[in-house]
Formats: sequence, C-alpha cells, structure tokens
Amino acid sequence: MASPGKKAYPLRIDPALWDELQRLAARDLRSVNAEIEFLLREGLARRGVKIKDGGGKGDGGED
Repeated sequence: MASPGKKAYPLRIDPALWDELQRLAARDLRSVNAEIEFLLREGLARRGVKIKDGGGKGDGGED
C-alpha cells in the first residue's frame, strides 16, 4: 500500500538491477523504494528538471 500522498506504481525490474538497488539502499540506510525515488530525483536533477516538493518527503508530483 502506498504512503499517503504517494502514487503507487507496479514496477517490473531485472533481478540483477534489483540486487544492486538493494545493495545501494542498505548502504544508504534506505528502503529500496526510497532508493529508487532518490535515484529518479537525482537523474531528473541532472537533466535540469526541478521537482516542487510537497513539503518534506512528499513525492512532489500530481496524481
């Protein structure tokens, strides 16, 4: 179940990629979900996309 204010999205992902995401998440003391969200935000920032934050740890997007 998604957290309040977050959009749920089923994701099919390569098992090798999942293993690396788990490793990174553990290193950064995050859940895999939080790690994926962090990496997506980082990737968008590198492309110059600014995400308005809905206050704190919100997803910053519209449903």
